[in-house]
Amino acid sequence: MRIGIDVGGTHTDAVLMDGLNVIASHKALTSADVRGGIVQALDTVLEQARVEVHAIDAVMIGTTHFTNAVIERRELAPTAIVRACLPTGSGLPPMCDWPSDIAAALGNHVYMVDGGFRFDGAEIKPLDLRQIDRVIADIASKGIQAIAVAAAFSPADASHEAQIAERIAQALPQANITLSHEIGRLGILERENAALLNAALGELANRVVSSMEEALRERHIACPFYVSQNDGTLMSADYIARYPALTFSSGPTNSLRGAAILSGMEDAIVVDIGGTTSDVGVLAGGFPRESNSHIDVGGVRTNFRMPDIMAIGLGGGSRVSQDGKTIGPLSVGHRLVSEGLVFGGDVLTTTDIAVANASFAVGDRERVAHLGPKLIEQATLTMHAMIDAAVDRMRPSEEPVPVVLVGGGSILVSRPLQTAAEVIRPEHAGVANAIGAAIAQVGGEVEHLVSYSRIDRDDAIAELTAEAKEKAIAAGADSKSLRVLDMEETTMSYVDDDAARLRVKVVGDLRLEAEE
Repeated sequence: MRIGIDVGGTHTDAVLMDGLNVIASHKALTSADVRGGIVQALDTVLEQARVEVHAIDAVMIGTTHFTNAVIERRELAPTAIVRACLPTGSGLPPMCDWPSDIAAALGNHVYMVDGGFRFDGAEIKPLDLRQIDRVIADIASKGIQAIAVAAAFSPADASHEAQIAERIAQALPQANITLSHEIGRLGILERENAALLNAALGELANRVVSSMEEALRERHIACPFYVSQNDGTLMSADYIARYPALTFSSGPTNSLRGAAILSGMEDAIVVDIGGTTSDVGVLAGGFPRESNSHIDVGGVRTNFRMPDIMAIGLGGGSRVSQDGKTIGPLSVGHRLVSEGLVFGGDVLTTTDIAVANASFAVGDRERVAHLGPKLIEQATLTMHAMIDAAVDRMRPSEEPVPVVLVGGGSILVSRPLQTAAEVIRPEHAGVANAIGAAIAQVGGEVEHLVSYSRIDRDDAIAELTAEAKEKAIAAGADSKSLRVLDMEETTMSYVDDDAARLRVKVVGDLRLEAEE
């Protein structure tokens, strides 16, 4: 049996699952103390199911903790970036496109050295070890322990990043080092931005992991725990301590994966309606469709593997204008239970409209009896029009598509959607995000630039697949269950040497016992 927990901005959801069967579930408002919410969630589902802690095989947790740290510019460690690219690339130095407040939070410690590669693996210039040693000495004099290392076209050849990291580790054995090729994709600015954010979150990640481990120990839960990442797969506690930035956008991803399991749909649009916003995403083969564009995290452009998600300002706590024609983006959020009309407050929210149009029963309906039918009808139409517009933008063609509704705010949809071939609201839809965390698999992904004039295409695919499988196994996957989920091949236009960008992603079931 597994426990899945998803800590969101408004609610903390938890489920206890035996295989794909939901044994117990719990939804509560997120507390200021995230750890306290996790402990409460554990206690509640175990008490509901009357299950002994030794029967739990694993705990899976989804959290917005690291995303919020970046957005709020808090708990970020002073971080240095060492980029190997000279004599090229000096016109666009590291962090040149960062908002000034988050750049200041990391300290603006930027270093550029000789090195890096061209797309075909040829050296731009050899590393100058004395130059690197001077950089390391300056970093040491500032007491910086978080360091990101990037090199031009490191996905083609990561040796310069590895050599620089090895030299740093020898001089600063306590340093937390992130190599850009391990966390980002092609595009040096976005890739090193991703590495910088990851390195800056290292200290926080160690504290969060320790806190989660302590919470489990307090409840005498001895099983391992995993954290969901932004591609719909899991990573172990050790892995998250190294790569905390991979949790960005894991909440919507969990909801999509949960929607796939609950509905049995592998290809559909998922609308996850929370307390403040609705996340609209696309299921392709049971996993979230990934975004092909650069992802903005707290104003910083990155190229993480992120789901293609459209967020709109519609949730269960969204404010409704007096004429019903405007909804959100302002929301009462977790204060809904005190500020919404049906709960005795004085703010007209979408939940009040759902109660007034008789599509949902919660609170005291008499408190919305004074709302006029014209207002109720207009607000209901506005809500459905907002969702229809979002689905229309996300669907792959003009043909109506199946739409799966999940999230606590899914009660807002009370009528057919014009863009939907069918609307599916599965059982346990309110805790789909926690279910997505509980059933998540483990994955590995590798991306390289390859030259088909130097290596056979089939051999290149086989090499990347093997490397991706090694990554998945290292992250906790059962080697016997691995399968290729996705392979992307893009020809490099205007480039000689028959070059292509090749990406392979594999997934497998979580390994709960040691393999022979």
